[in-house]
Parts: sequence; C-alpha cells; structure tokens
Amino acid sequence: MPPAEGPGPGYVERYVDLDGVRLHCVEAGDGPLVVLLHGFPEFWYSWRYQIPALATAGFHVVAPDMRGYNLSDKPAGVSSYRWELLTRDVAGLIRARGAGRAVVVGHDWGGAVAWLFAMRYPELVERLVIMNAPHPAVFRRALRTRRQLWKSRYMLFFQLPWLPEWGIRARDFALLRRLLRREPARPDAFSPADIDRYVAAAGRPGALTGSINYYRALLRHGGRGLWRALRRIDRPVLVIWGQRDPYLEAELAEPGPAWAPQARVERLPQASHWVQLDQPEEVNRLLLDFLAGRSAVFVPASP
Repeated sequence: MPPAEGPGPGYVERYVDLDGVRLHCVEAGDGPLVVLLHGFPEFWYSWRYQIPALATAGFHVVAPDMRGYNLSDKPAGVSSYRWELLTRDVAGLIRARGAGRAVVVGHDWGGAVAWLFAMRYPELVERLVIMNAPHPAVFRRALRTRRQLWKSRYMLFFQLPWLPEWGIRARDFALLRRLLRREPARPDAFSPADIDRYVAAAGRPGALTGSINYYRALLRHGGRGLWRALRRIDRPVLVIWGQRDPYLEAELAEPGPAWAPQARVERLPQASHWVQLDQPEEVNRLLLDFLAGRSAVFVPASP
C-alpha cells in the first residue's frame, strides 16, 4: 500500500468528542487498535508510511491530530496542555473506539505523552512503541549535563510569549520549511508538497501557540506532580531510535530496567530524529515484528 497523500480510499476522517476537547483523527483498517501519536511540529500525516502498513497487516489504526494541532481543538491557555490532559485525551480516544487496550506508538512529543500515558493508564496499554523520545526520568537526568542542555536550548526559547510563534511564521514559515528540508537524513523524506502540508497545518489559527504550549506547560505545570507520577511500565516496550538526532543524545534511547524491564531498543544509525520518515520500511518491519509477538490480540471494553 503506498503512502497516502491524504484521507482517501481506505481512510476515514472522524472527529472524536472527548472531555472538553474535539480531536480530528484519520483511521484505517480493522482489528486490534493501534494509536499513533505525532510530535512537534507535525500532525497525523507524519504517519503516512505507517498507517497503510499497519492497516494492511490487520490493525485498526487511529492517528489523531493531538490537541492544539491542525484540525483538532486548540484550547486557550498554557494550562490546557498539561501532561494530565494530554494523557487523558489518549485514554478517551481508546475508550471511544471501544477498546479495552491498545498498542500506543509515539514519536517526539507523542512519545513523551506515550511514556506518561503508559504509566498513568497501564490497564489501557497492550504494547508501547517509542520513537526518538526519551523516558522522562532519563531526560530529566540528561538535562543536568551541558551537552544535552545545549541541544535542548530551544525549549527555553519556547517559554517566551509570542516571539517563538512570530519567528516560525516569519517569511512564510521559512524556518519550518528549512527544518523539514535539511534535518532528515533522507534527502527526500519531505517532498515540496509534504512541506506545504506541514506549513498549512501549522498555519491554522491557534496551531502554533497550541503546539508550543506543550513546552510551556511542561516547565510551568510539570513539576513535582509529574515526577511523582513516574511508574515502572510492565508492558513490552520497543524503542526505535534514529542515531543522527540533533536534539537528543544517543544514550537517551535506553529507558533502563528500573523503568521498563521489558524494553528493547533498536538503533538505526542512518536515521535522524525523523526516524519513521527516514527509514519507513525498516521502521515498519520492526514495528510489525514487535506487534506479531503480542500475547493478547484484543481485549474488548467492559460493557
């Protein structure tokens, strides 16, 4: 199945009303539920190679625009993007699809939400797949080093009001266009048409502020509550890590047995932070092999 240029044959667009937020989702396939959570500055289309592969393999795939992005609601205020609300969205989405459990796959910010979701709602997780998103405890420790702090300096810039939005939007989103052209390891990871789609999604009213508010909320509302919420994840975990990530040190791929005793890490030396787009065939192979090892295919929701 080729990557979709947008919702088309075999794809369904839906809006799901959750507790205080309406999420736009693209869905495909039938079978056990797989939820795909994108990162920054992305939207559901970042999974354009994974959606058809998973659907063809017999899964029901749901790829939402996370709150604040593209066609989903963009609630006002930094506090609307606290980790408790982001993980609650995922739980609501799984329950709205009538599933007792789901495979949750996350990249970048979607990976951070997936880690926290698996800790907060372990009963809803069948398996967990993380792509270039460190475990929160590992990342917190890494931020004490000068090297990782320097790589994460953009997070501090994002704390400023309005200036980050202005900088990204300037000159017809020149910064975003340059990032998508230059950062992936595969030169054609983003076609000109793809880049236009990302710019259109980021340019929707409120989308830039909504997406940047993830970073603002982490520093302003994370605090002790988040660190007290960290729990061991007793589910199979696959970490797929592009080694040429300019934002994250390579050692951050390892969550450690204290946090995820069933974790397996697969490193792709020729992939960047955009691992699922740099090497989609290899990522799909790893993903499908991992899911083929599931012990319980589907657990229906309790009536």
